[in-house]
Amino acid sequence: MRLLVTGGAGFIGSNFVHLVLAETDSSVVVLDALTYAGNRASLAGLPDDRFELVVGDIADAPLVDRLVGAADAVVHFAAESHNDNSLHDPRPFLDTNIIGTYTLIEAARRHGTRFHHISTDEVYGDLELDDPNRFTERTPYNPSSPYSSTKAGSDLLVRAWVRSFGLQATISNCSNNYGPYQHVEKFIPRQITNVLDGVRPKLYGAGRNVRDWIHADDHSRAVLTILERGEIGETYLIGADGEQDNRTVVELILELMGQPRDAYDHVQDRAGHDLRYAIDSTKLRTELGWRPQYGDFRAGLAATIDWYREHEAWWRPQKQATEDRYAQQARGSK
Repeated sequence: MRLLVTGGAGFIGSNFVHLVLAETDSSVVVLDALTYAGNRASLAGLPDDRFELVVGDIADAPLVDRLVGAADAVVHFAAESHNDNSLHDPRPFLDTNIIGTYTLIEAARRHGTRFHHISTDEVYGDLELDDPNRFTERTPYNPSSPYSSTKAGSDLLVRAWVRSFGLQATISNCSNNYGPYQHVEKFIPRQITNVLDGVRPKLYGAGRNVRDWIHADDHSRAVLTILERGEIGETYLIGADGEQDNRTVVELILELMGQPRDAYDHVQDRAGHDLRYAIDSTKLRTELGWRPQYGDFRAGLAATIDWYREHEAWWRPQKQATEDRYAQQARGSK
């Protein structure tokens, strides 16, 4: 296939592009605005005869129309995705996640192009820490931040275009990803790079908030499975049974990096911080036959730590600007 991958220079998108080019005969065009979260270096070394990077905005209708018209399928990763940033300035999240998605599905509708929309489990809100239930495809939407509300809105746009206009689309909602090429503003790489820099990690509140972690490679293979075998109009939840609270993750990072497990500091909790996410991926596993390859979170985290140790040249240019931004936000909230 000829794939158009939006946001393919970002964390999850770049992992998907590497997987597609390594394990299939497809060609890939990446459309990415190369904001702070996109990185050309994440796409280094890909084959020139099957890969092209186009720098542009997914809300640029003429550009999107041309690229979608030349593709067999669109895989839409592009999004503003950082909760802290959405609380400080929601507008970019509306522009990208709502208007950008609208622009893409309109082009896909005109050209009859297969469309897969990447979303998040955060659209469902959160669960109580002692709730035995997990999110399913039938869970009502209950977003709690500007980020998750705009992702919920983009999901609903795709569903409406399927029903109203016959858009050939599927949707996936995934739990929290970790792995190579993740920006250092995110929870796991920020802790890893802080330890590498001799800085004590910081933990929101008591650190009891639970996330359901999945390695980016497992997410990528699930998306490829849905693209190839998913039923049009359906939503599939992607998860790897990786529930861990934030405190446990920080302590495990410290242990794996040879530090005392208590060598971190607590900071004031984030506004509206969701308690727990948990994915039930039964539908994806039973109907499409997908299974995660990283069943052991500790092993996956150790491999991720090794990647950041070995790729300082990739993350170092982001680090100081990220820490400066966090410091500025902290001053502004006082």
